[in-house]
Amino acid sequence: MEKRRLSFWEIWNLSFGYLGVQMGFALQNANASRILSSFGADVHELSWFWIVAPLMGLIVQPIIGHYSDNTWSRFGRRKPYFLLGALLASIGLILMPQAGAFTALMPALWMGAGFLMIMDASFNIAMEPMRAFVADMLPSDQRTLGYSVQTVIIGLGAVVGSWLPYILNNWLNVSSTAADGEIPFHIILSFIIGAIAIIITVGITILSTKEYSPQELEAFDKAEDKTPVQEDKTNLSQILVDFGNMPKTMKQLGLVQFFTWFALFGMWVFATPAIAHHVYGLSLTDTHSATYQKAGDWVGIIFGVYNGVSAIFAFFLPAIALKLGRKTTHTISLLAGGLGLISIYFISDPKLLIVSMIGVGIAWASILSMPYAILAGAIPSKKMGVYMGIFNFFICMPQIVNALLGGPIVKYFYNGNPIFAIVMSGVSLIVAALFVTRVTDVDEPTKA
Repeated sequence: MEKRRLSFWEIWNLSFGYLGVQMGFALQNANASRILSSFGADVHELSWFWIVAPLMGLIVQPIIGHYSDNTWSRFGRRKPYFLLGALLASIGLILMPQAGAFTALMPALWMGAGFLMIMDASFNIAMEPMRAFVADMLPSDQRTLGYSVQTVIIGLGAVVGSWLPYILNNWLNVSSTAADGEIPFHIILSFIIGAIAIIITVGITILSTKEYSPQELEAFDKAEDKTPVQEDKTNLSQILVDFGNMPKTMKQLGLVQFFTWFALFGMWVFATPAIAHHVYGLSLTDTHSATYQKAGDWVGIIFGVYNGVSAIFAFFLPAIALKLGRKTTHTISLLAGGLGLISIYFISDPKLLIVSMIGVGIAWASILSMPYAILAGAIPSKKMGVYMGIFNFFICMPQIVNALLGGPIVKYFYNGNPIFAIVMSGVSLIVAALFVTRVTDVDEPTKA
């Protein structure tokens, strides 16, 4: 018994919900530091506020993975989690930039951080089952295509989300000015649009795809000669057992992921202050001027560029991986990203940052697909959700490390200059590329 090969548009619908989810995630990545700075956060404090993101992933994803592996209802296995995550994320998106309205309850900075936590928890509730969903539904030889299509959709969503503030201000004349301590309306409106997009796109995925039953998935495992698994389906301690029994390939990928996501976190947190100071020449204390808002909007544009490049490059990833191998493809991609980030140090013209982001986009496309395509072949489908969730440990821990140490490093070792945090991120991606060479890809497809 084998899984049915899906058409391109069926594979597209599997991940279409990611379009809205990634719009929201991109809005957060490009604007959270700007919003928190406007509410009063200092540059060396930003990483501490961002720590809620990986903490939520560390806690939420393994639990959601465990329960989605063992949930079956008339609504499906993974689908209920898509919907719950979408609803909660939309609430967080609407409220975060409007945290100033709740100052009677708590200072705007802390309310904003709280809504950021809600957003991150919600994105994790939706994202982890969507990763497992692709592996659930596709045969082994379509998984690289499945994750590449997912990367295309992620890239498209991220481009729209990253560019929304710039488009609203520069094309539609939505106001980008605000009093000290307040958020410009073009940011608030962008977050509202992102919330609506999440509900619509996740709804399309839920309505367009029928999941395999647990009995069918078990039959597929037997047909592929994967080792049967026995577990207590109701006991969360099983997650710790699964963690201890993780496959060798997963451990090897863990080192790659650690340095990869340490780098990405540094880029997301420090890009706006680094570019505002190093490229636009602003003081580190300037977080309200028109030029600072211009720099923040341009960070959104270049973040959209790297996501756009990733969406385009993802179309070619299956063919490249088939010719070069998934490991070699991922190694080259991470090197491109590392060099792209390091090059920012040598740039004084904001437009040239687009060139740097091309390398980052190539890396991002591979980061979103190759590790998961490699991992999926090393774990049984009955464990797909929990192991995809546990795999997130190797994404969250490096971000937590960076969140705790990144700010003090910038303050005490880099004399407050965040551009060196960007350079450190580039070096970290190069280290990750070196560790890819040690990974065992157990079901590497071969060219016919």
